[in-house]
Amino acid sequence: MKRIGFVSTRIAGTDGVSLETFKWYQVLQKKGFECFFFAGELDTDPSHSLLEPKAHFEDPEILELHQGLFGVSKRSRALSHKIHELSRHLKDRLYEFCNEFSIELLIPENALAIPMNIPLGIAITQLIAETSIPTIAHHHDFSWERKRFLINAVRDYLCYAFPPNLPSIRHVVINSAASRQLSYRRGLSNTVIPNVFDFEHPPSPENPKSKLLRQELGFDHDDLFVLQPTRVVPRKWIERAVELVSLLAMKRPRLVVSHEAGDEGDLYAQRILEYAERLGVEVLYIGNRVGPCRSFATNTDRPFTMDDVYQAADVVTYPSGYEGFGNAFLEAIYFKRPIVVNRYSIFVEDIEPYGFEVVAFESFITKEVVAELKRLLEPERLGPAVEKNYRLGNKYFSYKLLEQRLMHLIGTFMK
Repeated sequence: MKRIGFVSTRIAGTDGVSLETFKWYQVLQKKGFECFFFAGELDTDPSHSLLEPKAHFEDPEILELHQGLFGVSKRSRALSHKIHELSRHLKDRLYEFCNEFSIELLIPENALAIPMNIPLGIAITQLIAETSIPTIAHHHDFSWERKRFLINAVRDYLCYAFPPNLPSIRHVVINSAASRQLSYRRGLSNTVIPNVFDFEHPPSPENPKSKLLRQELGFDHDDLFVLQPTRVVPRKWIERAVELVSLLAMKRPRLVVSHEAGDEGDLYAQRILEYAERLGVEVLYIGNRVGPCRSFATNTDRPFTMDDVYQAADVVTYPSGYEGFGNAFLEAIYFKRPIVVNRYSIFVEDIEPYGFEVVAFESFITKEVVAELKRLLEPERLGPAVEKNYRLGNKYFSYKLLEQRLMHLIGTFMK
């Protein structure tokens, strides 16, 4: 069983699903597996890929279908017909993918969890049911975790395919809460594999481009570079990062945001600018200048990568109200940067117990939080703290952990 097929809506860019898919690919490739890719947008090697536009959640037909199925409680017969028509097309393409590349093991990446593309989920489920192909379904977030999916006209399809209950599927989730909910709601046993990072290979201590980035953004040597390394979406609670910068009372209060708005519009980005202006904080959106680095395709059109941005930063803010796990947290630990983090539920249960030295707060920023950050930034405390965090990251969230659990799951198909 050496030929693996990844299936998703997109495997491109720097969204969490694509980044974790890349990490799984790296580990599997190292173990001698050959990987192939099916999605509606791909940064992967064309010779190992099958691009199908209808698999993307932003395809016009899929988007129109999606808008007619959520926020309402009844669907028309015409919509049902359209769902089945599209799922038949996608299933044909999935069969083509599996046959062309002689796929022996399937890994759907979030396509059987979050219902962004209902026809794709149905198509994958039917393919698995009809072939009994060994499948590791990697679930990042579920419909019941998002308000926008609670009112819908597809409860039958959600129970059928998001996720499905089939004997040849091994289910993987990224946190303990999702594991419990999947067992409770669907009766499905599962394995927790958290997000990981390549701690076995530390970053280079010197990075000239990080210094260049500071210069281009107008940071002097002694200016505090505060980084918000996330997309600009409401659940990231970027207002809290703005408040932190305001309370730090710097001579030039600035917050650098590394990512763009993504697929949720730009109203929130504008709201942050207006809020920051009232607090006297300058927000710098640099997403159009930053490309991916640890992903399938390094964006060479853009002058900087996320590695450069992290190594330019002095402090990382992570004030999210909700996260499926926390890629940015691991990245900050990897680059040995102090981090200010909201105690979101997954952090409290799956990360905090390991003893990372961070500045944690409960939902809002106080003067005590700012004072704690200033203490952490003192050289005699900062060095030992970030080194300890790196060791803990290497112990609990490394590629070694991913390799062990993945190999165990693949081994279960051999019995």
